[in-house]
Amino acid sequence: MSLETLQPRHAAAVGLLALIPLIVYAITDSVFAGGVSVLNTCLIYGSLYLAMSPVETSHGHHGDGSSTLG
Repeated sequence: MSLETLQPRHAAAVGLLALIPLIVYAITDSVFAGGVSVLNTCLIYGSLYLAMSPVETSHGHHGDGSSTLG
């Protein structure tokens, strides 16, 4: 699989690999700081996943290229 065939949503999933060192940090050093870091990483991943998800095309715009701006 090359990078050209990789879908953006799958590429964003690589961000979940950041959870591994964060969980180790939470276990070994600071549970509170590690937990907050894990939560923030999950929120960022969720936002990227939603931002890169497909958009439905039936939302009222015809997309015929006509413009009312002249």
